[in-house]
Amino acid sequence: MSDQVKASHILLMYAGSARSSATRTKDEALSAIEALKQKLDSGEDFADLARKNSDCPSGSDGGNLGLFGRGAMVRAFEDAAFGLDVGAVSGVVETDFGYHLIMRTA
Repeated sequence: MSDQVKASHILLMYAGSARSSATRTKDEALSAIEALKQKLDSGEDFADLARKNSDCPSGSDGGNLGLFGRGAMVRAFEDAAFGLDVGAVSGVVETDFGYHLIMRTA
């Protein structure tokens, strides 16, 4: 098992999520992230969707978070990222920061 992964993500925050200035409700964020997942499943480009939609500063770089090891991310995010095959995209992952879609890139 690898002790490091490289991943990209799309984050949609909502009012009340950690470090958020978003005004959308939690339900609106969930609906929006589910719609983005459908676009990815239909073949749209992950990096393009991240640039256009992610609330994380990494969005400007296509969602790229670079290489990270265990313990660097919150548990739910880490478990999802380490559980993916390279090139695979997670389902919706909820953390204190909002809703994520995660793509393992290495």
